[in-house]
Amino acid sequence: MHKKLGLLALSLLLAACAHQPPPPPEPPRVAPTAAQLESARKVGMDATELGSLLNKPLYKMQPAEVGRFLAFEQLDQPKLRQRIAALARKNLGQPYELFLLGEFPYEIDDAQPLFDLGKSDCVVFAEHTYAMALSASWAEFFWVLQRIRYRDGVIGVATRNHYTEADWNLANRWLVTDVTASLGAPTQAYRQRIDRQAFLKKQFKVQRDIAVQNFDDVYVAKQDVAAIEAQLQDGDFVNIISSRGGESWASHVGLIVTGADGSRHLLHSAEPQVREETLQGFIARMAERDARQAGQNKAQLAGFKFLRLNDAPEPPPMAPQPRPKRS
Repeated sequence: MHKKLGLLALSLLLAACAHQPPPPPEPPRVAPTAAQLESARKVGMDATELGSLLNKPLYKMQPAEVGRFLAFEQLDQPKLRQRIAALARKNLGQPYELFLLGEFPYEIDDAQPLFDLGKSDCVVFAEHTYAMALSASWAEFFWVLQRIRYRDGVIGVATRNHYTEADWNLANRWLVTDVTASLGAPTQAYRQRIDRQAFLKKQFKVQRDIAVQNFDDVYVAKQDVAAIEAQLQDGDFVNIISSRGGESWASHVGLIVTGADGSRHLLHSAEPQVREETLQGFIARMAERDARQAGQNKAQLAGFKFLRLNDAPEPPPMAPQPRPKRS
C-alpha cells in the first residue's frame, strides 16, 4: 500500500510476504483475431503494432503505448467488468513495491512520483486498473487516476484517500458501492479511531486542524465467505480486514475476477508481484501464515469487505481541470 498507511498495515503486509505462491508462467504468445484487427483499424493501429501490444505486459509499456492500447481495449472489451479483468490480468507479474507513489511535483512534502507503470502496491494496482478501464487515452487515464486517488481530484498529501474504509471507499462511491452487509452472510462490527491530524504531522510534517474520527464499519468473517462468494462479480473491490489486539482495519486490497471454472479469484499486488489466486486459496494461505505466527502478536486475517463495481460509473467533475475529451 502507498506510503501513507500506518505501521500496523505495513507490519501485516510484510508478514504476508513470508510465504507466497510461485510466479505465474509466461503466457503463450497470442495472434490477433480478425475482430481484434478490425478494432485496431478503427483506432488507427496496424497489425504489427497490435501484435506487439497484445504480447507485452502493461507494466512494460511506455505511456504512449498504454494510451494506444486503452483506445483499442474500449472496442475489444466493450463490457466494463470484462475489461477490468482483462487489464488486471495484463499486469500479472508486475513487480511489487511498497511506498511507491506520491504527489511530486505538486506537493513539496512528498517526493514520490504521481505514477509508475513498472511496479505497484495493492492500492496503486487497483487504482491503475480502474482508471485504465474507464479511459480511452493516456490523458484520460491520468485524469481519472487523480479523481480516484484524491478527494475532489485535488492533488496533495492532505487530500489523498489515505484510509481505505473511511476515505477511499467513501470518496469513490461513484465507482463502487459497499455491499458487505447485503450479501446475506453474518457481519462483524468494528471501529477505527482515525487521527488524520497526527498522521499527517508525523508522516509529512504537515499541520492540519482535523478532528479525530471514530469510524464504524462491518466485514464478513473469513469462515463465512464461501457461502456468499458466488455473488461476487468481475471488477468488485475487496478490502482484506486484519485484526490484532482487538483492533481491525483494511490492510490490503484487490480485485475480484472469475476463473475459467467459475470460481472467484483475487487478483492483487503483493510481494513479490501481481498474482491471481482463488479467494479460498488466499484464505487457506493466510491461515497457514497465521498458524506459523501464532503467539507472535502479529496481525491475522479476520475477513473481508466487498464493494460492488457500479454498472455505469461516471467520475464526478473535479475542480482542477476538466476531463479530457475522446476523439
